[in-house]
Amino acid sequence: MLKEKTSGPTKQSFGLLTIRLIPAIPKSLSKMHKILSTYVLTTILLTGNCIAQDGKEILRKADAKLRGTTAVTEMSIKIVRPSWSREMTMKSWSKGNTLAMILVTSPVKEKGIVFLKRGKEIWNWIPNIERSVKLPPSMMGQSWMGTDFSNDDLVKESSIVNDYTHKVAGEETINGRLCWKVEMTPKPDAAVVWGKIHTWVDKEEYMQMRTEFYDEDGYLISTMSASEVKMLGGKLLPARMEMVPEEEEGKKTIMTYKSMEFDKPIEDSFFTTQNMKRIR
Repeated sequence: MLKEKTSGPTKQSFGLLTIRLIPAIPKSLSKMHKILSTYVLTTILLTGNCIAQDGKEILRKADAKLRGTTAVTEMSIKIVRPSWSREMTMKSWSKGNTLAMILVTSPVKEKGIVFLKRGKEIWNWIPNIERSVKLPPSMMGQSWMGTDFSNDDLVKESSIVNDYTHKVAGEETINGRLCWKVEMTPKPDAAVVWGKIHTWVDKEEYMQMRTEFYDEDGYLISTMSASEVKMLGGKLLPARMEMVPEEEEGKKTIMTYKSMEFDKPIEDSFFTTQNMKRIR
């Protein structure tokens, strides 16, 4: 008696994913068939989600988490040098990625100094001489008030999302957190400070845990490390950012966030050169 010939397993491709299709399963194994089908469907969905998570989307989420629609922040900055250190406190307001104001609140010598960002324009109010100065683009890479942060780092004149191309270069663990390593290179027409940036973003909370800044020749200039993760303004964020210049032993700048408030309504009219003189 001839047995009915059944076809063997076949393959079918879904983009990058190939699935082996199994012939009809006997009724006695229907329960196992349902389990297997559910497993395959879940695998497809999860794989598709991982593929869609590209470098630009990772940085967009990380940037949006730190900014919110608006943000009001109180912070301190400590400048550490081999033979001395000094500390200042500040308050900042921001709206989106085009409007920002930073007020120095102490020490007395620097109290009242204000930085304003409107679009691509950066202004500095100096109360001692009662004068506002517009910063040229050439000054964005210079030190901000003697710290190891640049003017661009503080007012974020360039955009890590729009001014760079992004590549996910792998995964690494930073401070006990599994992170994507994203390599950023500036777009040809972007007016940016850095030749390239490498950043490590926490896969669960989209926090930038480590960032390396390189010059146009590919030399590492400084490294920023994040720590002391805690709730700030209802979000899990690093409260401490430490910027360390390369090959300058004993030098670093520590930024500590004291408080943050997100999505509080702020009118665009708050961010004006006139308000720089009045803000306290």
